[in-house]
Amino acid sequence: MTGEDATEDAAFTTLGALTDPVRRRLYRQVAAAPGEMGRDAAAEAAGVSRSLAAFHLDKLVEAGLLTVSYRRLSGRTGPGAGRPAKVYRRAEGEHSVSVPPRCYDAAGRLLAEVVENAGLDRELQAAARATGAAAAGDDLVGALRARGYAPFWDGATLRLRNCPFHALAEEFPALVCGMNLALIEGLAPGEWTPAMDAGPDRCCVSISKNNPH
Repeated sequence: MTGEDATEDAAFTTLGALTDPVRRRLYRQVAAAPGEMGRDAAAEAAGVSRSLAAFHLDKLVEAGLLTVSYRRLSGRTGPGAGRPAKVYRRAEGEHSVSVPPRCYDAAGRLLAEVVENAGLDRELQAAARATGAAAAGDDLVGALRARGYAPFWDGATLRLRNCPFHALAEEFPALVCGMNLALIEGLAPGEWTPAMDAGPDRCCVSISKNNPH
């Protein structure tokens, strides 16, 4: 077996963990959560029993799709606070496979390198803004969710749990984050203000309403 075959087999195994519909629902709930999620909350969100949720959540951890840690959900400390609970969050990293194999990521890196070397940042941002504007509608949250941003409210600020361009943004941060901001500016109607607001484990853009009332 070649190295490429082994990598593909590992991806098949990982993604195969999502063939069960209950497991897919649980993964979506945990992946979209702004922070860690306990078994009770995940079970309630997915509409299943706690024991069934625990079984499937641990299978997702085994597959490398979720990570697990322990903390007291009550917020209390000291004697009588109870044992720390098992909590889950989406694992870092990406898993993808195509049949037959495709190399869109390689093409994306090549195109980004050419655009960056040619100094075409403004042209790229203009194209991204126009693309966003063409798809803009009344439901910004739904549009962001459909594009993989996993939006969530943090007070009056709309934050984005996931960066759909993460791999390219790691390699070409200024170029890709600028394109991303322009795309969201196009998607967001006049009542919204997107801004660069990088933070750990989330997209580099956050969105605020011009008039929160």
